[in-house]
Amino acid sequence: MSNVFVSIKDIDTSEVKWIDARFSLADANEGKRFYKESHVSGAMHWDLNDDLSDLTKRDGRQPMPSKESLVELFRRSGLNIEDTILVYDDGGSPFATRAWWFLQYAGFENASVVVEGFEEIKESSVPVDNETPIPKKTAVNPNWNESIYASREFVEETVAGRTSNLLVDARAANRYRGEIEPLDRVAGHIPGAFNFDWEQLKSDGKFQFDQSIKEKLSDLADSNQKVTVYCGSGVTASPLYAMLSHYGYENIRLYVGSYSDWVSKEDAQVEKG
Repeated sequence: MSNVFVSIKDIDTSEVKWIDARFSLADANEGKRFYKESHVSGAMHWDLNDDLSDLTKRDGRQPMPSKESLVELFRRSGLNIEDTILVYDDGGSPFATRAWWFLQYAGFENASVVVEGFEEIKESSVPVDNETPIPKKTAVNPNWNESIYASREFVEETVAGRTSNLLVDARAANRYRGEIEPLDRVAGHIPGAFNFDWEQLKSDGKFQFDQSIKEKLSDLADSNQKVTVYCGSGVTASPLYAMLSHYGYENIRLYVGSYSDWVSKEDAQVEKG
């Protein structure tokens, strides 16, 4: 089991770099407001809309940023490829795992998600303040790991049966079945996809790491199986990706564009039920 998720109680935080990924899908400015009020000392804020998406693109609701913009984000955040990096949000949310996935994609192998949310972190011995840090800019060059990224073309190949990947939809079951669709143009799911609601990974608003979670993941896929996960916009699939990685699954991809990208084409095939 890899250290994708770590507890603030179990780690030395003296020589780490922090990323604050707090955000709210209901209020796009909430994360920035909370960060200005208080954050872990030295933490940089990565905003879902501003930093971890390119909303000028039409590839779904939270499109993949360009590599150039990601490199600039890493450099102005003062990151080096060998750094130990801790990412947090409010706890049990998909935003820290979204940020963590981009760090994995770029080759930052010593990055982890803090299980606890900011309020619990604040109650530990970790110092907090409301000062905006200005780290020394680096010249870091990412080691892009294309094996964890699923493009639309890759998913099309998967649907056609040419990749041996298991396609997993992380949305709620009623959206997967096409009974409701509050956000996207067409209801349903990508043909051939299985359903695993990411909310199953939590209890009382916190990610769980007990035997029941391992069993649920084992029921979904064998640890050697190739899996591609998606959701509505690529955000809530990231906790499922992270949890699979945490439990030793090594052949996982994230379809960042996800269902909203899939149905952006008029002739997109979908299934219901």
